[in-house]
Amino acid sequence: VRLVGGRSRCNGRVEVFQHGTWGRVLDEQWDMQEASVVCRQLQCGEAEAAYTPVRVERGLGPVGLHGVRCAGHEADLSLCNTSLPQSTPAAGIMEDVGAMCQGDRRVRLADGAGRCAGRVEIYYQGRWGTVCDDAWDLADATVVCHQLGSGGALESAGSARFGEGSGQIWLDGVNCSGAEAALWDCPAKAWGQHDCGHKEDAGVICSGLCWEWGWELGPVRPTRGTSLGPFLLPEFMALRLENSDGCSGRLQVFYNGTWGSVCSNSMTTETVSLVCKELDCGNEGELKTDSNYAKLSGTAWLDHVECGKSNSSFWQCPSASWNPQSCTDCREEANITCNGK
Repeated sequence: VRLVGGRSRCNGRVEVFQHGTWGRVLDEQWDMQEASVVCRQLQCGEAEAAYTPVRVERGLGPVGLHGVRCAGHEADLSLCNTSLPQSTPAAGIMEDVGAMCQGDRRVRLADGAGRCAGRVEIYYQGRWGTVCDDAWDLADATVVCHQLGSGGALESAGSARFGEGSGQIWLDGVNCSGAEAALWDCPAKAWGQHDCGHKEDAGVICSGLCWEWGWELGPVRPTRGTSLGPFLLPEFMALRLENSDGCSGRLQVFYNGTWGSVCSNSMTTETVSLVCKELDCGNEGELKTDSNYAKLSGTAWLDHVECGKSNSSFWQCPSASWNPQSCTDCREEANITCNGK
C-alpha cells in the first residue's frame, strides 16, 4: 500500500500493489477505521483523517480494490474485507480515498536568519500553522531545537520576534519538560484551541550551526580584500537589539555560539536602516554611542559595517573580518533605536 499525491509518504490518495501494478482504492464509506490500518501498515503513526480527495487529485489508473471494510485493528489492508473490481464502471460509482497520518506532522523555523532560528511552525492536517507564546519557555524551545537536529536552545522568543505568521494557530499553552521527542508530545491545549493572535507567535534560537555549500564574497560574509570562491557558510547567524522591546538597545550578532557587540566605527545610515527592517522594527533608526569611557568586557564581533543602498540584508554588507575583539571601548559599541519601537 502507498499514499500518493500528498506532501509526504504519510499523506495522500490510497493505492495498492497487485499483479505487478499500482491500483486505486475506491469506496463510498471510507472512514477512520480503514485509514488507521493504512497508517499502521506504512508505519506512519495513528490516522488523523480519512478523506475523499478533491476532483483534481483523483486517480486515473486501474482500480485495485473497492468496498474496503476494516475493524481498525488489522495490520495490513489486505486483511480487511475487500472486493476486487469486477468491472471498470465501478470506478464511476465509488470515489478515490485518502488518509492523513500522524507521521505527516512536521516542524520548521520560518523567517529567521537560517534553519536554526525563526518562528515555530507546525504542519498538521495539511496546513502550516504557528504556536502561541503563552507559557513558552526554554524547555519548549529545547524540544524544537532537538527535533530539528539544531543543537540546544539559546533562547525562547515570543511576541512574534520573527514576524507574524498567518492562518491557523495550532498550539497554545505548550508546557514541555524538555525531554520530549517532538513538540506535539508536550502537554498543551487541544489542536487549534487558543486565545491568541499572530502577534504572540513563538520562536526559537538554537545553538547549532547549519552548514551548507554556497558562493559569496569572503569566508563568511563580504570583507575587504577578499575574492569570490566556494566556502562553508554557517547559516545560523542571528541579530538582535538587546532591550526587552527588541527594537532598541545594543546591537548584537550571534556567531560561533556566542552573542557579541557590533562596533559603530564607519557604520552607515543604511546599516542602521537594514537592522531595523530585518528586526521588523520600522524602516529607519538612530545610531547612538556611550559618551563615557569603559573597557568592553564581552565579545565584540564586528566593526566597520558599511551597508549601502544595494544591500538587501545586514549579512550582505561589507565589514572588517570577524574578530572577537573588534573594539575594546564601550564608547564604540553601536546602540540603535528604531522608529518602529
